[in-house]
Order: sequence, then C-alpha cells, then structure tokens
Amino acid sequence: MEKTLDKKELLASSPVRFFEPTGAALDEGEIGLLTAKKGLGKTSILVQFGIDTLLKDKAIVHVSFNQKSENVITWYSSVLAEICKSHRVDVDELSDELFRNRTILNFNQNTFTLPKVVNTLKALKDNGIKLETIIVDDLDLLKTEVSDLNCFCDFIKEEKMTAWFSYNSEASDLKEILPSEKMAKFNSVAHLLPETESVSLSILKKGEGKVKLNSKTLLMTK
Repeated sequence: MEKTLDKKELLASSPVRFFEPTGAALDEGEIGLLTAKKGLGKTSILVQFGIDTLLKDKAIVHVSFNQKSENVITWYSSVLAEICKSHRVDVDELSDELFRNRTILNFNQNTFTLPKVVNTLKALKDNGIKLETIIVDDLDLLKTEVSDLNCFCDFIKEEKMTAWFSYNSEASDLKEILPSEKMAKFNSVAHLLPETESVSLSILKKGEGKVKLNSKTLLMTK
C-alpha cells in the first residue's frame, strides 16, 4: 500500500547523497560540467541533480539542446519513479508537487546562444518564475564562444544560483575535453566512464573519487 509522501525521507536517500562525499557538489554561484560519450547516461545524472533540488523545495530550469520537452519530462518521471520505488510513495502525488517548481526549455544551438538563454532566464524571473538551479543539457561547448560562457557564468554568480552542463566527450583528461580558457569556467567536472559490468562517475575537478551507477536504473549508488 502506498504511503503519504515524505520528502525528507526521499531526500535523505536521494542518489545524490552518494555524490556528495566526493566533494564535487556545487556551492552557490558555481557551475559544474558532466561529460561522457553520447548515450552513456548524462541526462539521467542531470535529472538526478534536478530532482534532488526539487526535493529541497527549490526551483529548477532544465534547458535541453538535443531533446524535445516531452522526452525530458519522461526522463524526470522515470527517474522519480525509480527513486520512489523502494519507499512505496505515491509517485503521482509527489510529481504534482515537485514538478510545479520545474521549467523545461528546448532550444536549437544553431539559432540560440547562451546569452539568449540568459535573457530567457531573466524574463522568466521577471515574470515570477523562481530561479535556483539551471541545467543545460548537451550544449556543444566546443562551438560555444568564451564570451558567451562568461555571460552565463556572471549571471549564475550574480543570482547566487548553481548550474550543471553536460557535454559529449570520451576524454577523461581535463586538457583533452575543452580548451583551458573554457574549462576554467567550470568549478566541478565529472566524467561518466564505462566499466566491465557497469558505469562509474569519476570526479576530475573539485573533489576526488568515483560514484557507481546502477546498471539497470542508472541511479547513483554505493
């Protein structure tokens, strides 16, 4: 029988609790980067960060450059269902409450740059949408101008928010992922690495260590 939702209990057992001991979690005004080869599970990790933020009663904006909004919505529903599974929580009830604080935006990089994203975020804020954590999924950072990154970073710092980016890269060396002037903009960097029977999240910048992913659910685990 499903029980009344208990966000505190879910927050305490959130997959992100396995990430925090690495020391790579973001502080106010900081930006993180998640890298991996295409299709390995970056969006799942970003969504886990997003749901953890929502469980804290904070608002998120998820910006996707490679998926339609309905696909992003499916990711959130699937990950939340997995998190709730062992707690026998009414997922529908919890979804209604949590996702009121989630905004999903879908852009094409060929026509939309980071400064335009910042302008959109400012417009949302002016219209009463809370901004606390920003997720930018699958932006091609190699094609992104340093000045555009500066614009975004300045906004995050000014607003005392946090932001996670994802980027397709098979490299596990910071120097090989992005040019140094771009890499310097990211306070924390983590890389998804395929192993024999699973996938691990390896910390490359700010903190150290690895976090294993459940091979079936892609949730961070022991």
